[in-house]
Amino acid sequence: MTFAELYDLVSVASAQEEVKTAVEANHDNNQWWPPHVEDWRVRMLVAGWSTRVSYAMVGVYAELVKKADACGWDALTELHDEEIVELVRSVGLPDARLRYLRSLQSFVTRGQSLLTMPADDFIETFATEVNGASYKIAQCAALYARGYHCGIIPVDSGMVSRLAPLLGLDVGRGSAAHERMRRLLEESVLADPARYRGLIADRRHRVTVPRGAAPTWWMHLVLIYFKRLFLNPPASPRLCVQRPVCPGVLDCGHAGGG
Repeated sequence: MTFAELYDLVSVASAQEEVKTAVEANHDNNQWWPPHVEDWRVRMLVAGWSTRVSYAMVGVYAELVKKADACGWDALTELHDEEIVELVRSVGLPDARLRYLRSLQSFVTRGQSLLTMPADDFIETFATEVNGASYKIAQCAALYARGYHCGIIPVDSGMVSRLAPLLGLDVGRGSAAHERMRRLLEESVLADPARYRGLIADRRHRVTVPRGAAPTWWMHLVLIYFKRLFLNPPASPRLCVQRPVCPGVLDCGHAGGG
């Protein structure tokens, strides 16, 4: 994958009305990781608790986030295990989510210095030391705890299995593939942030990117929603049958394509 090929895909993806609507609905006030949660420890917690929650369950998950935020970190960690299990039962995997909380509880005793660690080091340490945390969860925890515009682009399983092949990327398999792809995506945006800012303006996306920040959060959302809307089964009839060779991806006019 070249930087130009990724830009071409993002250009096409961000032009889709469905993608634009989803990005605008989640950029400044994300449904999964809302800005009203201020405690960085609670942010790391609910970022981990968001794993294996389907998009259809986002409303139920949002209620869990509100409850956890209202409770506060100190009170939350003082709850008995049975109370935590009951709290998270609505989103499933209660025992695993309990283990994640208790492990995170120990991890965050290092203090807010965790927020200033180099991102690569933090993600590696988090994924290694927090029970139930993969690289994907570590990326999400890092992004949410540090803020939308910290420069981190979380990569989920669908981006590895569906988006990477579309881009001609060989990032391998397993948990580490998420980390390899994250670094490639971040590098591409940071190489020319002004060009992606220009694309936001050209596509008239109503989002707020702070002055001086690279639009990595916007890129993450564009790719996530493009993957969800056009690459997840059933595949969109508008996807070109010649992918990943064809850079157009959508409505390119190839016979048998979209």
